[in-house]
Amino acid sequence: MTERTTEKLSRRDMTRGAILGSASMLLASATLGAQENSASREFLDAHMWGVVGDGKSDNTQALQKVLDAAGQNGGGVFLPPGIYRTRELFLRPGTALVGVAAWNYSNPGGSVLQLIGNDSVCLLNLTEGRGVSLEGLSLDGGGLGKNIHGILLDRSKWGAHEDSFPIDRCQVLHFTGDGAHLACAWCFSVRHSMFAYCGGDGLNLRGWDGFLLDNWFSGNKRAGFAARQENASVTFTANRIEWNNEENVPITGGDGYQITGNFFDRAGTCGLALRKSRVPCTQVCITGNFFKRSGKFAAAESHDSAHILMEECTGVTCVGNNLQAYWDDNNAGTLSPSFGIVYRGLENCVIRNNVLHNGAMRQLMLDLGEHKSGVLVNDNPGKLLSMGH
Repeated sequence: MTERTTEKLSRRDMTRGAILGSASMLLASATLGAQENSASREFLDAHMWGVVGDGKSDNTQALQKVLDAAGQNGGGVFLPPGIYRTRELFLRPGTALVGVAAWNYSNPGGSVLQLIGNDSVCLLNLTEGRGVSLEGLSLDGGGLGKNIHGILLDRSKWGAHEDSFPIDRCQVLHFTGDGAHLACAWCFSVRHSMFAYCGGDGLNLRGWDGFLLDNWFSGNKRAGFAARQENASVTFTANRIEWNNEENVPITGGDGYQITGNFFDRAGTCGLALRKSRVPCTQVCITGNFFKRSGKFAAAESHDSAHILMEECTGVTCVGNNLQAYWDDNNAGTLSPSFGIVYRGLENCVIRNNVLHNGAMRQLMLDLGEHKSGVLVNDNPGKLLSMGH
């Protein structure tokens, strides 16, 4: 096999592949002859059910009708490229909603679901949709209403079975609530997606057994990814978390995290914060990440002006990360953060072999004490960033 054939696909290549793949599904749908009166285990072409992607029509009733039809037999709905204006839609168990992923960093594109009105709780409601699959969609909240989420799973208690739902190659923008709000989620994956410019968190999780791989969490008014209630067993790898107004990633009382190979850039406060609730954060691996210019909005003397904050944690490994202080783009804004790694009240934790070259403005490692046994902190070389570099 040549070197060329073994190269990994770029994001642009992936988008081209998504367009071709979704187009193939459309042809397959037409070949199978999915009709309104014969819904079965196949992709139903939304256009054949009266759905119009003209950016003007209210498609709420037509979209819900085809989603319900797919739910009768565990089928799927294909949404060709277009702008589909709609209010809240309810996904049914064991179904898929698939479009063409042709969005870019700043704007929706391809198969776009655009929120209309202020009376919805969310745009896509997964609460009763165990085993739902979302792929290749752009969700545009338009800044409408108050606390309206893009994707919502809203349960007050854990179900009898896992959810096992994937969200793949989707973009969720401009919602006044969270991009995705997942409450009591159990077994899920979010891949190759973007959650950005929302009034809450990019993705807010109460749940466990999740995989978050190769996503963007950008420019949200709260955090990029947040887990403030029960949360455990999450693999968080190769994501870019950037320019969120609060922490890029706050985790409270989390258990069993693999946080590896991510890019944390320009958080409003901490790049990554591990905090205690009823229980401490425990069994967390923080390895091979890059933290850059955290603490944009934090007071200089605050411990929130830090790349990594660890409070009352147990069994945490923080090894092999790179931390850098800096300005905004174009050498503007405030130099931050004040501190590199801030830690207090640890037990059986290791912080070592991290590099903090120009890593902070005031102090590279800030030890607040109150530790129990088994805490190893050493071999974390670096220097403070001066005004003249």
